[in-house]
Amino acid sequence: MSAKLSGSERAQALTGLPGWSEVAGRDAIAKSFKFKDFPTAFAFMTHVALVAEKMDHHPEWSNVWNRVDITLSTHDSGGVSAKDVALAQAIERAAKG
Repeated sequence: MSAKLSGSERAQALTGLPGWSEVAGRDAIAKSFKFKDFPTAFAFMTHVALVAEKMDHHPEWSNVWNRVDITLSTHDSGGVSAKDVALAQAIERAAKG
């Protein structure tokens, strides 16, 4: 189990994750990604799914045409943990292609 980050640890982690923000009313972080079209958005999701599976940490997400909305929280920790930060960093790398 990964320990839940303190408020200052989470704030520091978010400074290195442009566009990611805390979710109101939840201990989670989220970001929306926009792509040129549906196939590009779906390819991004496929890549992230493979990375997430290897990390054994899976995002909450949705896709509508060219947009992918992702929320991360470590449920067994009760909030944002280092696992979420690591997955968000991997997601950023995938988005840059």
